[in-house]
Amino acid sequence: MAMSFEQTAAGQWTLNVTGYTCPHPQMYTKKAMQKLASGDVLTLLFDNPSSGESILSMCDNDGNEVFDRHDGDGNFVWKIRKA
Repeated sequence: MAMSFEQTAAGQWTLNVTGYTCPHPQMYTKKAMQKLASGDVLTLLFDNPSSGESILSMCDNDGNEVFDRHDGDGNFVWKIRKA
């Protein structure tokens, strides 16, 4: 599956990097977050468990908040609010 990044509503975005392995999910997430305005929310979909640690660390370093996480069945759906 190809990566997809789209606006779903005002201040709401979705990034789907399902099927990608490290370091691609983190790289795509970083690029997507750079395009968002402060307060915007990114819904991130991915399926590579090791990417989660890298993404959490990146969010902590950048001051972005991972505020909703659904981890299950090898699929991850996280909501990240841009600082």
